Amino acid sequence: MEIILTKDVSNLGMAGQVLKVAPGYARNFLLPSGKALEATHSNLKALARKRAEFEARAKAAKDQALELKTKFSSLVLSLTRKCGDKGKLYGAVTPSDIVAAAEEQGFTVDRKRLRLAEPIKTLGDFEVSVRLHPEVSATFKVKVLPEIQKAKADSENPEEAQETPDGAPKAEEAPAPEAEAAPDDA
Repeated sequence: MEIILTKDVSNLGMAGQVLKVAPGYARNFLLPSGKALEATHSNLKALARKRAEFEARAKAAKDQALELKTKFSSLVLSLTRKCGDKGKLYGAVTPSDIVAAAEEQGFTVDRKRLRLAEPIKTLGDFEVSVRLHPEVSATFKVKVLPEIQKAKADSENPEEAQETPDGAPKAEEAPAPEAEAAPDDA
């Protein structure tokens, strides 16, 4: 079935393109969601009139993506996580964590647009790619640093650590009761 895309659809095409797709895909997803129109004679004529608008919108989106790419190239995010002795993280750094850190620095990113080469499960420096436009991708650095653990600090100064493992303050230890002396039979 031939359709005309009215919106950009990832892994399919950009707005204004005429494509052939499976009839079920068009009938069940593209047409009801308003992302496409049937490629009838009247719709093709309307497309010819709107083509300049689609091209101008696509060029503006690409220019904006190229501008963002230069901003992202200088971005370096630092995340602190708990880790084991050999630098392996307890858990992983997720795209949601990266988005939150980017928003703290004033960058707005959709987590679905982030591309990680592999899951981040160790300390170190990593390259993260973000797809800004179908033709434009940017990369930035993410540094994963170890979190200073309170338990380590407490173990170095045991006199200052006056809490039990469950967080309650330690009770003063009472002296051991002495054995009671037997009463004298007088």
